[in-house]
Amino acid sequence: MNRKAKIIFLLGTIMITAFTVSAQTFTSNQKNAEAEKIKAACRFAWDGYTHYAWGYDALRPITKQGQNWYDVSFQMTPVDAFDTFILMGLKAEANDAKSLVLSRLNFNVNQEVQLFEINIRLLGGLISSYELDRDPVFMNLAKDLGRRLLPAFHSETGMPYRYINLRTGKTRDSLSNPAEIGTYLLEFGKLTQYTGDSVYYLTAKKAAFEVFRRRSDNDFVGTTIDVNTGKWKNRESQIGARIDSYYEYLFKAWKLFGDTDCYEAWRISNKAIKKYLLKETPNGSFFTRVDMNSGKETHSYYGALDAFYAGILALSGDIRTAQEIQKGNFYMWTHFTMEPEEFDFKADTIIDPAYPLRPENLESCFYLYRMTKNQNYLIMGKKMIDDILKNCKSKAGYAEVKNVKTLKLNDYMESFFFAETLKYAYLLFAPEKTLDLNKFVFNTEAHPLKIVK
Repeated sequence: MNRKAKIIFLLGTIMITAFTVSAQTFTSNQKNAEAEKIKAACRFAWDGYTHYAWGYDALRPITKQGQNWYDVSFQMTPVDAFDTFILMGLKAEANDAKSLVLSRLNFNVNQEVQLFEINIRLLGGLISSYELDRDPVFMNLAKDLGRRLLPAFHSETGMPYRYINLRTGKTRDSLSNPAEIGTYLLEFGKLTQYTGDSVYYLTAKKAAFEVFRRRSDNDFVGTTIDVNTGKWKNRESQIGARIDSYYEYLFKAWKLFGDTDCYEAWRISNKAIKKYLLKETPNGSFFTRVDMNSGKETHSYYGALDAFYAGILALSGDIRTAQEIQKGNFYMWTHFTMEPEEFDFKADTIIDPAYPLRPENLESCFYLYRMTKNQNYLIMGKKMIDDILKNCKSKAGYAEVKNVKTLKLNDYMESFFFAETLKYAYLLFAPEKTLDLNKFVFNTEAHPLKIVK
């Protein structure tokens, strides 16, 4: 075969392969097999936790050790994993997780904690656990925690400090960001529902809208702000780290509670995001970064956290835009073996090469599949899941990737791997009745919360 014939043959093979992949369909049995594969991975990861990190916040899956965030364990992994086990029908694992939470979780400790992470993981997880399981101890723990978090909002503006001592109420760090200020609407709204005390939702809503009312003339918020002075310290605007869930919660507070103020704030923000940040490329659409006042581009950086926005747009009904963003999301994943934490989509170069088991790309696949039934999103999801299960598997669980270029692992398995990554992977292939999006809204840690009629 001469050189020209070889090239034609290879091109033909590539075209046939591409067509075969794009035309792939999943039967019910195949989808069930994928779901079972993910359940098996979940069991393996939990077995590693129970053998080597029982009672700790998280597992180090390579060295087979437990690790806590603070001086005491807050049972991060069991709380984050419980509702995932319920949805997967893993009864033994759910019972184990529940036993740990109800017997060992205690918030009456002289310990400073990060408000944002404790809220989305523990408060959100406890409320979701109660709604799925109905054991009142879950709700008692949630109420106790919520009461201890409230003093964090006692700043000059009502925007919360970043850290609070759970016993003394002492606060620290007034330099915060929209995500750590505005990501309480769902959890605190649920506390208002179950306690009858409006202070929780009103406190969370005031904080979020203190950010919103400080938006620029272009309707952007910055990256960091002083919660006492209300002055922006970093005026770069984007949709990723330190801002992402602020936008997410404005939309989801409307979905969960019917709050039209939150919907209007999200609508205004989303219009600006699509006008100034959204950039179309041959590889799909990405969001850039701009100065909040001028709208001038600062960096063409995009990353794993930004990938969530396709899912929010799909949930809102903007399917066309969501599909173009997800095209970019999948390019980011496949172009670099696995997705990096951050890359420059114009230069096509990696900025941060880590993959810490993030769920957002899978999350957007899940929403787009649910909204369109387009099996391309099953294909995308399967590729990501297979890469995770192959490249992140370690001796006792699944480990973060330190560098997607070398696939060298980092000795840590975040609790959100159970709460989010495995959950979205499973729900992508599980029957829709497993989780009805007309009845539940996920918080940003993927804890399902029942929609309030």
